[in-house]
Amino acid sequence: MPPKEMTEITKQTRRLSINWQDVAVNLAIPLAGMLVALLIGAVLLLFLNVDPVKAYSVLLSGAFGTWPGFVRALVYATPLLLVGLGICIAFRASVINIGGEGQIIAGALMATWWPLTFRDWPGWLIIPTTIIMGFLAGCVWGFIPGLLKARLKVNEILSTVMMNAIALQLMNLLVRGPLIDPAGVQAGQYLAQSERLPAHAWLPRLIPQSLLNVGAIIAVTLAVVVYIFLWRTTIGYRIRAVGLNPDASRYAGINVPFYQALSLTLAGGFAGLAGVVEVLGVQHRLLEGISGGYGFSGIVAALFGGLHPLGTIPASILFGGLLVGADKMQRA
Repeated sequence: MPPKEMTEITKQTRRLSINWQDVAVNLAIPLAGMLVALLIGAVLLLFLNVDPVKAYSVLLSGAFGTWPGFVRALVYATPLLLVGLGICIAFRASVINIGGEGQIIAGALMATWWPLTFRDWPGWLIIPTTIIMGFLAGCVWGFIPGLLKARLKVNEILSTVMMNAIALQLMNLLVRGPLIDPAGVQAGQYLAQSERLPAHAWLPRLIPQSLLNVGAIIAVTLAVVVYIFLWRTTIGYRIRAVGLNPDASRYAGINVPFYQALSLTLAGGFAGLAGVVEVLGVQHRLLEGISGGYGFSGIVAALFGGLHPLGTIPASILFGGLLVGADKMQRA
């Protein structure tokens, strides 16, 4: 293997592991984009005879001006962070995962079917096994585009978007058929939702009378795990090397298609966990539209966080707050 290419990869990956100036630069670009978006929004608000200062103050106060608003922001931030962590892994390998929506649905479907099927299991067993199965379901949904890219050179953007459509139609079929709430059917209400999960399968709440659950702790913990994985393990090193220079990595003996497929698989798993948290921690049942656009918003959060697992934490909280503030601004 040519030592020059391998030396270059080593230098670049080491620089990424210790040079926080690169992280600052990556953060500055999305910050500038957000500033431009706010300015454009202000112009549009003025055109509609709406005071932009008042509108933006309502936006910020709705998310961060009150304790309940901040708690809601954390609830929204949890799935954004989980999806964003998968995006960090995929983008580091130079693959683009647009399939977050479908992967969330895959995890949510498993998080619904598993507790309803094994409802007699105790909570200490049903919750962790559901989390694992939801992660694996998301992995499967990410593995298929990864395999297509590795074996057939199929563009991952096209394949992940197609997998989104398949997952959506599968959910619509199941939530109106085998998984539909039987109590609602008996009452003559054919709502597109599943039966409510048994209470012992719910994720414990962190704050009483709120939707904030231990899924938030799981997400933050996984952010640290992903950081260690990408910057402190051999597999993570190879994933980043593939992203930095696929040709040099190939010359150095790294199986580029394998690590690109692996990154898409892991990205799918993290998005699947977002679906699990939504079902077990927030909705407690499968609902039509369970993905909530998190599969796309998580991409923005990851980019805003500089494609760094730890940077994605505050970025997700910020975007979660913007979602809460936007709801309040619409009602104002």
